[in-house]
Amino acid sequence: MTLRHFRIFKAVAETGSFTKAAESLYITQSAVSHAIRELEERAGTALFDRLSKSISITESGRLLLEEVTPILASCEVLDSRINCLEKQAPVHIVSSITIAAFYLPAILKQFGELWPGLPVTVEVVPAATAVEVLRNGEADFALIEGAAPQGPFICEAFDSYKMHILCCPGYLAGYPAEAACLSLERFCAERLLLREKGSAIRDTLDSALYLAGYTAYPAWTSVNSTALIEAAKAGLGLTVLPDILVGKELEEGSLISIRMDGLQLKNDLLVIRHKEKYMTEPLRSLLRLISGKGEVKLR
Repeated sequence: MTLRHFRIFKAVAETGSFTKAAESLYITQSAVSHAIRELEERAGTALFDRLSKSISITESGRLLLEEVTPILASCEVLDSRINCLEKQAPVHIVSSITIAAFYLPAILKQFGELWPGLPVTVEVVPAATAVEVLRNGEADFALIEGAAPQGPFICEAFDSYKMHILCCPGYLAGYPAEAACLSLERFCAERLLLREKGSAIRDTLDSALYLAGYTAYPAWTSVNSTALIEAAKAGLGLTVLPDILVGKELEEGSLISIRMDGLQLKNDLLVIRHKEKYMTEPLRSLLRLISGKGEVKLR
């Protein structure tokens, strides 16, 4: 049996006439009669009593009508919504911690105004994990810091941040804040308070040091940047963090930025999507906002 059979059956039950049912459905009366006959054969019983000048639904027919009415109602609702499915499909973003903290709130607020009611989920993970989530098809976009990953991805830089070498005032005896400049050798010999391996900040630092022939051996390793900030403010060592994380500390003077010979650290912020990913209109809209082409300002 098909939905067509059920629609014809419901029309006959509502109109009380094969002829009127045919007219309401814009089909022939013979098509109506044929469909009802097939239904009755399938049910193994009469669904309508054919009287001399009219028809009347049987008790078996009433039972069937109770079953098919909600099915047809659901189909009508689906039919009215099927052209809007992509405007209702949930959006899943996987993001690094820094981008989630400093960029996503403003972007998603603007996106919510453009697409009210559209569900958005955000998963905050390390950059390497974000790429794997995207690679497995479990997210629409990945927002990461650092180098573009290898693979079937389209990557676009939407911003960048400078990384500072930081310590509390007076930590480096004989190095005035306005003229402080460390050699790579001196830097690596200091007590270092660094992010964990695999983080974009640490990977950028380690890569720069490796190319210069040096390796960092941190006294502290942390997944939490706030812990490193507080440790540096307490005079426990040098830390390396993005400017967007330490603006307050630099402004109030609880941390100072130290120059280092031959080392300038910067990370690009990337929005990544799979090359084969189908881009719905909401996803295209979100990409424009992330890329800075929409109304929202990232900073």
